[in-house]
Amino acid sequence: GLVACSKPVEVKMLSGSAQGTTWHVSVWNEEAIDTQGLQENIEAEFARIDKLMSNYRPDSVIEQFNANQTSLPVEVGKEIVSLVNAARKVSEASNGCYDLTVKPLFQLWGFSKDTFNKPSGLGIDNALKDTGLEYLSAPTQTQLQKKLPQLSIDLSSIAQGYSVSRIAEVVEKIGITNYLVEIGGEMQTRGHKPDGSSWRIAIERPLPGDRAVHKVIDIKQDDSIAIMTSGTYRHYFDEQGHRYSHIIDARTGNPVTHSTLSVTVLHDDPTQADAWSTALLCLGAKEGKRVAKEYGLAALFISESEGQLHDVKRY
Repeated sequence: GLVACSKPVEVKMLSGSAQGTTWHVSVWNEEAIDTQGLQENIEAEFARIDKLMSNYRPDSVIEQFNANQTSLPVEVGKEIVSLVNAARKVSEASNGCYDLTVKPLFQLWGFSKDTFNKPSGLGIDNALKDTGLEYLSAPTQTQLQKKLPQLSIDLSSIAQGYSVSRIAEVVEKIGITNYLVEIGGEMQTRGHKPDGSSWRIAIERPLPGDRAVHKVIDIKQDDSIAIMTSGTYRHYFDEQGHRYSHIIDARTGNPVTHSTLSVTVLHDDPTQADAWSTALLCLGAKEGKRVAKEYGLAALFISESEGQLHDVKRY
């Protein structure tokens, strides 16, 4: 028979729903891929992470920890502790703008229930008393401890990035080194496309209701890299001519007021990239650029002034 000169390449697209959004995985390999096995492994990993970190199910490890109003150490496992430690570094770098404990403020402003409610200054002061990452410690690698029993932790700003890294690991475990993993717009790529060209990532134009592409990034490296975007444009309220973003500055208890609409961070660690994109968005381009420079972060800030969009790169 004829001998083919080029190896056949198996390209597969997998997808599903998880974490209140959709996920997509593109993989290719020179050997056959057990697509069904891979799909099942991905779904099992999502289920495992959900049981640990979901803020939407009362039986998750993090929600049990939140509900447990104790100041004694509580077993939460290695993964949650490592996420809290990663978030703490980013929180400190942002001078506390980014904080995992802002849930009471979200509830106060009505962001949790989607019913906008501008609180009083006193209400904000009281909610701020129930927040602060400094009231949370990790006495061991598997335990968290609250200094304020009523403290609650929301991992959503970092858990999605972590999930991206875990799903990428599921893909790598079966020997695949060319992939694009995406969960709700958060991504990790490795390798390149079957024809040798780069993976291309579209960054959305950060305007409400407008799913247009603002910019395309070519990933010009084969090593794995994470591309994480945080935006104020997906969730906000307009009230008496003023727009309130769901990004709350934990230092003031108020939604951010700057004109930065989105921040994309490229980083080799998806977990850190996710936390940084939120923290830099919280800070806004002016302050955020300085922090990005200090920490050597590759970041793209998109801001709006007089209805025009402006890009600020920091590499």
